[in-house]
Amino acid sequence: MRTEFAFELPRGYLDESGTVHRHGAMRLATARDELVPLRDIRVRENPAYLSVVLLGRVITRLGTLPAVHDGTVEQMFASDLAFLQDFYRQINAEGHTRAAVACPHCEESFEVELAGSRLGES
Repeated sequence: MRTEFAFELPRGYLDESGTVHRHGAMRLATARDELVPLRDIRVRENPAYLSVVLLGRVITRLGTLPAVHDGTVEQMFASDLAFLQDFYRQINAEGHTRAAVACPHCEESFEVELAGSRLGES
């Protein structure tokens, strides 16, 4: 069973030395991953913070960073956070990184690969 999925951030995480990290991996969440953040005071004070803490637990690598944690996720660009939230939902709800979409012009349905592909590629 596949439990880890590669991804490529749309913009990339910019670390303190100016290096951009775009390629990473996320593992499937466990029940514990979803329960532990609910005890976090930051989440209790601001429920929107749940996704930051949760993503900090399930992202296993990002570029050459030695570790990824909620502080890393806090510093990401909003577009990358939105991408990771969608990616999390996709792999944990569906068990894969493909999404069904429809062409806005001809309305034909097809699947796109979310993991590791660049915009415009499938």
